[in-house]
Amino acid sequence: MRYSLNRGFSAGNPIANVFVIVVGTLAIGVSIVLGFVAFVVLGSIVAVLAAVIGLRIWWLNRGLRRQARIAPAAERPASGGVIEGEYHVIDDRRNDEQSS
Repeated sequence: MRYSLNRGFSAGNPIANVFVIVVGTLAIGVSIVLGFVAFVVLGSIVAVLAAVIGLRIWWLNRGLRRQARIAPAAERPASGGVIEGEYHVIDDRRNDEQSS
């Protein structure tokens, strides 16, 4: 038994074979160029988004640092971890019930 593997397109006409080679080469070239353009476009979009997000984070951190610098010393917590304050009892029902 004799096996033959025909890999490829052979029209038997040399002009048709050259035409297939030229069209195939052009298709591969166009695919490479379009792939490169798509890569550049997507890379540019990612770079712009990263710059916008980085700028926004920088702006927010700048505002937080400014608020911390401007805040008066009375509003800042004490370094010992104790927060001082005043309170007033508004309603003390337990004392009313015990005295009755």
